[in-house]
Amino acid sequence: MMASVICDSVLVTGSNRGIGLELVRQLVGSLKSPSHIFAGCRDPGGPRAQELHVLAQKHQGVITVVQLDTDSPDSIEEASKLVESKLIGKGLNLIINNAGVNMSGSLAEIGKKEMVDSYMTNVVGPMLIAKNFHPLLYKAAAQFPQSSMSCSRSAIVNVSTLLSSITRCPENFYRSPMYPNRISKAALNMLTRCLAEDFRKDGILVISLHPGWVQTETGGPQAPLPTAESVSGMIKVITSLTEKDSGTLLDWEGKNIPW
Repeated sequence: MMASVICDSVLVTGSNRGIGLELVRQLVGSLKSPSHIFAGCRDPGGPRAQELHVLAQKHQGVITVVQLDTDSPDSIEEASKLVESKLIGKGLNLIINNAGVNMSGSLAEIGKKEMVDSYMTNVVGPMLIAKNFHPLLYKAAAQFPQSSMSCSRSAIVNVSTLLSSITRCPENFYRSPMYPNRISKAALNMLTRCLAEDFRKDGILVISLHPGWVQTETGGPQAPLPTAESVSGMIKVITSLTEKDSGTLLDWEGKNIPW
């Protein structure tokens, strides 16, 4: 399913595989593709980015592959400068913070390293992205001062998970303990709430979005949801967001998930 028009410019992190790559593919394949798609990945020159480069080569002038390691403040700062130079005075409409780690493990199997690594990638990375790219998001929102909040104006979408829900933890914990992922993504949700309140005055919408249990390298082959179907749903939800959704956790079908 092709994506409908969503915005003029978008940054997708973790775009070399899985959900991130499919987001770029569907966005550029839409009838009215964004004018600028910035595809961020940690190692653009590595073998795992080959499929992304093939896609970018087919859509030169629309897709820009950006070196973006969300664990590196310097990399994030340099990426923001590159995006700014490519936009030539315009703002950035949408950031999809998709890059993340999904570490499994029971309490007996994990230690400090797994917890700290998950927190750095899943929470600190998106926070630094929001901080460094805020001027570009602000500029995009200011270009449409009379418009209500939307992703075509200015927005951040943080890719979260159902497993981050504290309310629903008892119903799914024993199937997937996953301490590092659950706890770091719950913290990401608080980042979403904080940013939603902080950026509301600037006209910037912020949400957390659960893509479903998806057939990716992370989700595994036993996952029930094909990547293309998940991403198609995600794009439909993102396109339909309004001010009332800012600061919420939704799933790929647009259903609200309790914190």
